[in-house]
Amino acid sequence: MKIILDNRLVQKRLLPFTATRHTADIRVGILTIREKFLFNNNCEVFDSYEDYFIKYPGTKEHPVNLDANILPDETWIDNLINELKIPGNGGFALTEGPSLKILNYPWDIFKLNDWALRKDFKLITTGRNSQDIPASNKTMYDAEIFIEAGAKVEHCILNATDGPIYIGKNAVIMEGSLLRGPVAICEGSVVKMGTKIYGATTVGPFCSVGGEIKNSVLFGFSNKAHDGYLGDSVLGEWCNLGAGTSNSNVNNNAGEVKYWFDADKKEISAGNKGGLLMGDYSKAAINTSFNTGTIVGVCCNVFAAGLTPKLITDFSWGVDGITRYELNKALIDIDNWKKLKGQNITDREKQILTNIYKLY
Repeated sequence: MKIILDNRLVQKRLLPFTATRHTADIRVGILTIREKFLFNNNCEVFDSYEDYFIKYPGTKEHPVNLDANILPDETWIDNLINELKIPGNGGFALTEGPSLKILNYPWDIFKLNDWALRKDFKLITTGRNSQDIPASNKTMYDAEIFIEAGAKVEHCILNATDGPIYIGKNAVIMEGSLLRGPVAICEGSVVKMGTKIYGATTVGPFCSVGGEIKNSVLFGFSNKAHDGYLGDSVLGEWCNLGAGTSNSNVNNNAGEVKYWFDADKKEISAGNKGGLLMGDYSKAAINTSFNTGTIVGVCCNVFAAGLTPKLITDFSWGVDGITRYELNKALIDIDNWKKLKGQNITDREKQILTNIYKLY
């Protein structure tokens, strides 16, 4: 089945994370939206009709067009495939239910992460055997713990009583770490000594984490490597939180948390919990204190005395809303950060960031 995951109507609803990526490449649970479809061997995914017709010029076959902000499980995808085999069926209702969730706003990424973690864990591990859990660890409910080849886990506490724990290929969980599921530590990531991770948390590929983390998603290649609290939050790729940085996720009056969502130019309630939403390539100085319900855009260098403002726009230098992160310096700094993980900034990244910079 050929599927277009359509970004056009949903991209602005999920900023800042869709400023630098297609919506289908948002990670919720263990996998990105795109990967959830591709895990099914009957699915071929395209970003647009243009990409589809480049690969299949002149074809008369019509692909299935779906908004890219959906989170399907395996059952929903199988039902979609089966329904579209019936002659005359040309549509499929996108209605939330036990097998399908929808990202309407960026904070839905952490709000739906528990659901997505459980679905992805089942999808990835069914019919496979975990590596043996080293005897030095203290574990609870071993049947819901899965360790991929090459991962190193010693002298830790792994509690899967309330949800599964997935540890990806070549991940390192250092001694003294406490993981309480549902949790995913993806390929190549490092959990530093004595880290406390509560569900529902996803540490994406090649991240480094420490301190205390709860109900948060790190897309990949990002660092929250020191003491401090990250809760009900989402970090994009190539972000860095300095030592001692923490965020608030609950108002002092325990009331509604509202995000100043730039796409709508108004405050929108996210319920009674909401932390930091940080776009790609952004970083924060040591001991930064992020306010409840804060959105940080792409490529920001955040430093402030006291609590930060609740909306920090793309390419901010500090938090005054006036001083900008100069483009060429930002690109050099990103390249320096990427070199720490054996990569370099690409021409495509430079072009995307240049286009964002020119919007202001």
